[in-house]
Amino acid sequence: MPDLLKPSQELASPELATEYARWFVNRRAYTRQSETAHPASGRHYYYRPKNSGAEVHLTLRDIERHLEGHITLGLYAINPRTQRVKWMAIDADYRRALEDLLRLQYELGQSGIQAALEQSRRGGHLWIFFESPVPASLARIFVRHIAGKLSVELKGSGKTDGLELFPRQDCVEAGQFGSAIRGPLGVHRAAGKRYWFYGAAYNLPAQMEYLRSLRRVTERQLAELIADIPAVGEDAPSPVSYAPTRQSGFQILDYVEARRKVGRNWVTQCPACAAAGHDRSQDNLAISIAEPWKYLCWAGCTKEQIRAALGVPLPKYSGDQR
Repeated sequence: MPDLLKPSQELASPELATEYARWFVNRRAYTRQSETAHPASGRHYYYRPKNSGAEVHLTLRDIERHLEGHITLGLYAINPRTQRVKWMAIDADYRRALEDLLRLQYELGQSGIQAALEQSRRGGHLWIFFESPVPASLARIFVRHIAGKLSVELKGSGKTDGLELFPRQDCVEAGQFGSAIRGPLGVHRAAGKRYWFYGAAYNLPAQMEYLRSLRRVTERQLAELIADIPAVGEDAPSPVSYAPTRQSGFQILDYVEARRKVGRNWVTQCPACAAAGHDRSQDNLAISIAEPWKYLCWAGCTKEQIRAALGVPLPKYSGDQR
């Protein structure tokens, strides 16, 4: 039986490369995976190609060679001129990675989003495509909300396992790059294999046809999806209330110190995350400035977990649910 992960020998036309660029390339800066392993680590690292010390820009021929399996490209999500993205990628490479990615794919589907699941060496990548570039911050708000809704942890703040979002940040400054991810349908140099998208035959034409068939998310659709999501940011709604709107009883600011102001919220360390050894960046907990009895943990900690970590658990039969 043939190894379906091995690179195909098909040629990629300029037209195919142009279509691929329209979907995945948001800036001409890129990385390339080394053909040879590092002698000490054995890893095939990515580097930014240079010519006589100057950065080189991605070309259609580079994309053709990537699709043909001759080189492997790493692509950046954010265009620094606009702070917008054409796609969001969710990377998971831990023991239950595929299970979590399938749950996310299903949940996204419930919101009308057709996410494409791609194989990887240790898990998978889940891709969301936009009809036209959308603000990176809004895309990240939505994906983080879906992950929190399913209690799927994000990597970072000291966590070694969890989802990794691309882009990893809301914006990049001019001259900066952010983090690149292996371009889909490229051959991983370490494995010598191509990792295909599930849902289509394992050949280049079928894969491209599958990607072509996916419904792209519009900016209006994204805005509608996040309209009621509690988030931290200048244009985001305040955190959801864990209690009836009243100002007596438990006040979380009596127990935690707000570290900084972000938009309409105070941001600080989540007590429940801290108790578990997480949230080392001390920014998981958002507290409404106008209504400080409203608070939310970005990592998904419940009100019960937060109150218990503070040593003031919710009364078993009390109506105080803040």
